[in-house]
Amino acid sequence: MIPGISHMTFIVADLERSSLFFEKIFDAREVYASGNNTFSLSKEKFLLVADIWICIMEGEPLAGRSYNHVAFKVDERDLDDFIFRIKETGVEIKPERPRVVGEGRSVYFYDYDNHLFELHTGTLEERLNRYSEGR
Repeated sequence: MIPGISHMTFIVADLERSSLFFEKIFDAREVYASGNNTFSLSKEKFLLVADIWICIMEGEPLAGRSYNHVAFKVDERDLDDFIFRIKETGVEIKPERPRVVGEGRSVYFYDYDNHLFELHTGTLEERLNRYSEGR
């Protein structure tokens, strides 16, 4: 049985800039920085977003963009504040896509290394209930 996700790793060109990205938008807290040591493949930092372990590792960023993404759950009341934070970092926010009523709101944005993130206000249960209703 798998009890949950251990961690997520993102390869980034600039550890400091990416660390600030996670801190500013996600309220991430740095818990480890390798400095010049490389216990893994390259220099890295460990951050906590809520209780989620995020690893950012220095390396060659993604060559292109796709819809592959990580979605973080946020409260509907906080979404506008998050959008403000995202805009402050200067990264690209994707235009909102049409959604059916009842599946929650989302904002999609890229980091500096072409990773796509989503902040989503809905739940799986809400989405399944909405989809079971049909159009």
